Amino acid sequence: MEVTATGLGPWPGEDPVEAARIIRGELGTPHLPFLAELPDRGVGSDALGRTASLLVELAVDVQPYGWRLVDRPGKDFRRAASALSTDINVLADVAGAEDTSAAEIKLQLMGPLSLAAGLHLHNGERALLDYGARRDIAASLAAGVQSHLSKVSSAVPGAQLVVQLDEPDIAAVLAGTIPTSSGYRTLRAVGGQEVTESWRLVIEALRAAGAAEIVISVPEIEAPIERIIAAGADGVAVPLKGLTTRQWEQVAPAVEAGKRLWAGALDLSNGTLPRVAQAVDAVWRPWRQLGLPASSLGSVRVTPSVGLAHHTPSTANAVLARLTQVADGLNQQAHG
Repeated sequence: MEVTATGLGPWPGEDPVEAARIIRGELGTPHLPFLAELPDRGVGSDALGRTASLLVELAVDVQPYGWRLVDRPGKDFRRAASALSTDINVLADVAGAEDTSAAEIKLQLMGPLSLAAGLHLHNGERALLDYGARRDIAASLAAGVQSHLSKVSSAVPGAQLVVQLDEPDIAAVLAGTIPTSSGYRTLRAVGGQEVTESWRLVIEALRAAGAAEIVISVPEIEAPIERIIAAGADGVAVPLKGLTTRQWEQVAPAVEAGKRLWAGALDLSNGTLPRVAQAVDAVWRPWRQLGLPASSLGSVRVTPSVGLAHHTPSTANAVLARLTQVADGLNQQAHG
């Protein structure tokens, strides 16, 4: 295995054809192209609405306070489903026109806990408040992934499917710091074991649907690396800039056990594109300090620290190009 590059999913602009062409052009084999999310298109193209459109026997619409669970699908649900369908059709057209198609394709889904934190019940409160709602959302998502992966697989025949489950709110879910709809209180923390079981339910459904690799993507703050691995994920995607020594020490046994690290090595927080050597060092220095062998660097995929939707298309393009350079730099380290 060798170090490869991928993006996190969010992409600037409103044109899925342009996005697919750029992403697949920059991230050809051995790298990992992805099905872009284009939130600039508006309601239904955001990560939450996009994943909610896959739910089985649960429907959503948009209220002034956000996405809400409802009795029957409305226009917002249909808009989200239509946008996702368009993106898959575009992927089929762009991939079909290639001389050599990529060996893999990645899709992003919001994970069950952040989905429950972002969806609201009929009374306006977050679904995360209610154990039954959390359970139903996880089960509904697990039921919905089979059809989605089947459609993507048909669009890129022969490509292995890689799935990134995004849990941007997981630290707050586990800490009990997500506010109620009134903002005057916070919701009770969800127990760690329930989080693990929710992930395991969705991961098992993704495997049954044909996913070859599944990682859970989390922010670096209190990243629950050991819990992600315990849930059966193939790896963790995390920005490197704020990882503590203790968190790196959780990465080491995971790598030694054959798990993957999707390293958010390209820190875009200060508005400039880091140099290749700087991003390579962000991985290589702690790797050596942990005593991990250079030969195990092949378990790494390099990513930006954040999604690229808020950058210009030219910057997003430059980020992907830089990521492949960083992957090359790490491969040089791996091969001495």
